Amino acid sequence: MTSPRAALVYNPIKVDLDALKAAVAAEEAESGWAETLWLETSVDDPGQGPAKKALEEGVDLVIAAGGDGTVRAVAEVLGGTGVPIGLLPSGTGNLLARNLDLTLDDVENALQTAFRGTERAIDLGQVRIRHDDQKVTQHAYLVMVGLGLDAKMLAATDDELKAKVGWLAYAKAVATVLRDKNQLRLRYSLDGKEPRSVRAHTIMVGNCGSLPANILLLPDAAVDDGLFDIVLLRPEGFFGWLQIMGKIFWENGVLRRTTVGRRLMGSAKEVRALNYLRGQELVLRLRRPEEIELDGDGFGKAIAMKTWIDAGALQVKVPQNEN
Repeated sequence: MTSPRAALVYNPIKVDLDALKAAVAAEEAESGWAETLWLETSVDDPGQGPAKKALEEGVDLVIAAGGDGTVRAVAEVLGGTGVPIGLLPSGTGNLLARNLDLTLDDVENALQTAFRGTERAIDLGQVRIRHDDQKVTQHAYLVMVGLGLDAKMLAATDDELKAKVGWLAYAKAVATVLRDKNQLRLRYSLDGKEPRSVRAHTIMVGNCGSLPANILLLPDAAVDDGLFDIVLLRPEGFFGWLQIMGKIFWENGVLRRTTVGRRLMGSAKEVRALNYLRGQELVLRLRRPEEIELDGDGFGKAIAMKTWIDAGALQVKVPQNEN
């Protein structure tokens, strides 16, 4: 019987290649897998090309070693194929691994999960973007799509500073973006219902709920419920931002984590500055071009988008006792 074989798609900037190859060789020997196929990403190809090459080679598993961009690119190709993705987290966010409660800083444990773990079916977000030059592109995402302040923040972030200090680099960008008084003006339709027009500072469509630093932005989001969750941030002045901070950091971050806290939340009032929605398909058009981001990477400026959920389209390797 032929031994199973994996491919490892890696971002050379994010990994210690010699150490990683030694760790993979040890895990191959332990788990009885054939020699791994190594495929490198590049600036021009963050992972789709290597993942397609892996499928052409008939591998049984594709491991993504890099940041959120590498994971997203590999998942975009693997979605719907039945070939699972293994996660070897690196970079600043590791958002999918974080939302799946996977190990973030233990290479040996992550490889053991990839080679010997079980498969878990999760949803894959899809988005079709009409850009400001009228070009239409389609992408997958695992965590969230953002328009407004978060996308502007990413666009304003110094990449060299981010490489040095990680998510702390966004602090400077946040200060810059919060001075931007321009709101999104958009018209949207959720699940084919009557279109609505709104103004908002930010709209985020999420397949997962947690951000770095354990910030729970979308408390009801789940990676395998066949739905995405939407949050609209609509603060009016300083008090509106206080309401948002209270909801996200106090209610979602503190109260929701305990039984007593959840009881206290039962009497909490909704605030106008922050609105939650849920659905399977969202179509929206913007009054003017706006920055858009997918899983923490900027994708230029959009004037319209359509996003939907491919339920259970991606198989992810998780520890044996988690499924």
